[in-house]
Amino acid sequence: MASPETPQVAPLCLIIEKMALELVLAEPGKDNGLLPCNSLLGELEDTARGLKLPACVQDSIQQGRQWIDDTFMSGSFDPASLARMRGWVEWMQLALNAVHCGTELPPRLTAAVAQEAAPAPVTTPATATPVALAPEEPMILSLEIDGELLREFCTESHEHLQNIELGVLTLEENPTDSATLNSIFRAFHTFKGGSGFLNLRPINRLAHELESLLDLARQHRLTIDSEVINLILAGGDTLKRFVVEIESQLGGQSPGAAILVPIQELLRRVTVVVQGTGTAQAHDPSSASAPEPEVAETPATLPTPTAIPVAAAVVPVATPVVVPDPVPVVKSAPEAPSTAQAGAKSGGGATVKVDTLKLDSLVDLVGEMVIAQSMVMQDGDIATLQSQQLTRNLAQLARITKELQRVAMSLRMVPIRATFQKMTRLVRDVSVKAGKHVELEMSGEDTELDRTIVEEISDPLVHMIRNAVDHGIESADKRLAAGKSPHGVVHLRAFHQGGSIVIEVEDDGGGLPRDRILNKAIEKGLVPRGAELTDSEVFDLIFAPGFSTAEKVTDISGRGVGMDVVRRNIEKLRGKVEIHSTLGKGSRFTIYLPLTLAIIDGMIVGIGQHRYIVPTLAVRESFRPTADMVSTVQGRAEVVNVRGKLIPLLRLHEYFGIESRAVQPTEGIVIVIESDRESRCVLVDDLLGKQEVVIKSLGETFKRSPSLAGAAILGDGRVGLILDVDALVGSKTAPLSMAA
Repeated sequence: MASPETPQVAPLCLIIEKMALELVLAEPGKDNGLLPCNSLLGELEDTARGLKLPACVQDSIQQGRQWIDDTFMSGSFDPASLARMRGWVEWMQLALNAVHCGTELPPRLTAAVAQEAAPAPVTTPATATPVALAPEEPMILSLEIDGELLREFCTESHEHLQNIELGVLTLEENPTDSATLNSIFRAFHTFKGGSGFLNLRPINRLAHELESLLDLARQHRLTIDSEVINLILAGGDTLKRFVVEIESQLGGQSPGAAILVPIQELLRRVTVVVQGTGTAQAHDPSSASAPEPEVAETPATLPTPTAIPVAAAVVPVATPVVVPDPVPVVKSAPEAPSTAQAGAKSGGGATVKVDTLKLDSLVDLVGEMVIAQSMVMQDGDIATLQSQQLTRNLAQLARITKELQRVAMSLRMVPIRATFQKMTRLVRDVSVKAGKHVELEMSGEDTELDRTIVEEISDPLVHMIRNAVDHGIESADKRLAAGKSPHGVVHLRAFHQGGSIVIEVEDDGGGLPRDRILNKAIEKGLVPRGAELTDSEVFDLIFAPGFSTAEKVTDISGRGVGMDVVRRNIEKLRGKVEIHSTLGKGSRFTIYLPLTLAIIDGMIVGIGQHRYIVPTLAVRESFRPTADMVSTVQGRAEVVNVRGKLIPLLRLHEYFGIESRAVQPTEGIVIVIESDRESRCVLVDDLLGKQEVVIKSLGETFKRSPSLAGAAILGDGRVGLILDVDALVGSKTAPLSMAA
């Protein structure tokens, strides 16, 4: 363990890691990597001068300088000099790790030692002997010592895992994309380095083998085919399991317990492909006759800190099953860039990591400032002052405040790109398992939403995409018989519409079977026999809990299975979902979501002296009813005839137990609100306007109050209560005796 006197070698480790990446991409006979290595070595020398390093490490730095200078004399790397410098980097990583941990230093560096330390080239023997699987190695974390480093490792790993997954899917379409191949290679290389420093041996070993596999492809000695694609995806999934287990322990679950994720079978499959035996199918223990060859351990490095977008979050999806050949083609939209291209285009401004609690506090304070500014502007004493200078100053304050609010709210906004791109992998794996050929086309990935909405919308999208692939898209035979292309297409779109974000999931499959859905609903007692429903009302029935028309419910999905969760999660985000479907042509699910959960676009209504806010997304229409439109059912419940449909009437003043000027419906305004396929007419005195308001929590006293979703401070300083439309529609009109 490092003592207080131990030199702080982290900066040196970071420089060495950068050199390792440059040398990985260097090639004999070329000078690429030579200039960067020379520059990095100079930086290493400058940094090391102020540290009390062991003599052998100082000597090694001087030796590295001599070897780089010798290489400059020849103008490029040759196989010997490249191997020597790679060995030097490996030795430096081992030595710096020993200095950091206070353990024994490796043997003093010489040219022979460097040559020996260099990673051996991968050979491709003509035959390979089946091997027995070694026991799985448990991984035990040192949370007290390495807790912060492990958190940094996990944060960095999520980004690398995403790059691996997206890059592999790009390679599946274009196996010759060298930029994407190098990007995936670097991700595994960084995994190897970070896990080596933290002594995460199973992760280190797996990343090392996958890196070797990709290195063969980079040298054009291995063809990227479906088998290699499946191996890399399986490797990424396994690394993801390790990261999830580490995060679980960091979160306080089973701290100190051994983490055991099986990797031996996957390592065997990788070894089989590397050795060129032609297949990497499941291992047959009966064929084993020799122990598994020892895999070289990778020296330690420090994980490189990586800047990530503010409040970016990784949205979990169900882990798909990787299956063997054949693999159908899954295409993303033409405008979707490769992983390497996306990385190049994203460069611009630097990013920093900010605690989300601090970010939310900033947004809240800006909201308070906007309210205070509005109260000052509408203050009666200010309004009586006749000062042009004051008027100009207040106008300038209003402009600055509005711009500050816009910028503060934008801090909560993140692109939906990451969530959309995860669906590419989902479509690939589900289509493979279903035995179909499906293409995914995406558009609008740069559309920005509130980070909370981006996190919460992932699960509903997973359900809808699975249903589209498994039950929406027909088999190739059925599509050909119907005169369609054998390849099905799923479109995933996001765009702005009015003040909302719209997400569409559309497929060109067989469409929803209207008659079968209706008959199933009648059979389950959801709809009375003889009921006449519109197409929209029939399609909405699939959102009923447990409703499914699938003749055979698969382990992938059933049309309707889990769709009640989809609607519930969307409505929890103050959104709604609509279905349009044509039999034989396909279906389109349209999700409407607010831009942010911190601000609501609301209609302000008055009841007596009180103010309430109704979310405009839930308002269908408003009007002043005539006497013949209102009637009473069985002498009790009131209904309003809205274009031939009877909708229950809710007198909001009676519901809340407050006084109202509109005693009769004809004296007030009726607002038609909708939630979960049901409607309700709400009677209010006046419509006072429409505006965006900052949502405030009601606190512990009122947080359990039904029908209230929050509060907002209006421009005149008064408080307006935000109505929970779902609760109002589902209420039985029992008065609450609560005044606003």
